[in-house]
Amino acid sequence: MFVISKEFRFEAAHHLEGLPEGHRCARSHGHSYTVRVELASEELDATGFVTDFALLAPLGDYISAFLDHQDLNTVLDFQPSSELLARHLYTWCRQNLGLASRHVATVAVSE
Repeated sequence: MFVISKEFRFEAAHHLEGLPEGHRCARSHGHSYTVRVELASEELDATGFVTDFALLAPLGDYISAFLDHQDLNTVLDFQPSSELLARHLYTWCRQNLGLASRHVATVAVSE
């Protein structure tokens, strides 16, 4: 198995609902997020790639246009925890990255 990864960064604010009273994440706050996409394949293509990194550009464009410097609670229709954000971006990648989408193995989000 061959695995490659690419990282994207963005800044955003959010708050989380349903937490115990006084929990600091219930208040609006910001993070510097890192999104790491791993792509995997059992075979390399004719150029020696799992996939061309250039095919990930639409993900960077999506993050820049819709998530960077936003209040995630206002632009997403789900609670913007890191876990749910990772699920959202994984689904987005599988639906929008064309040829590269078949190689998307994981999407990790860290704050």
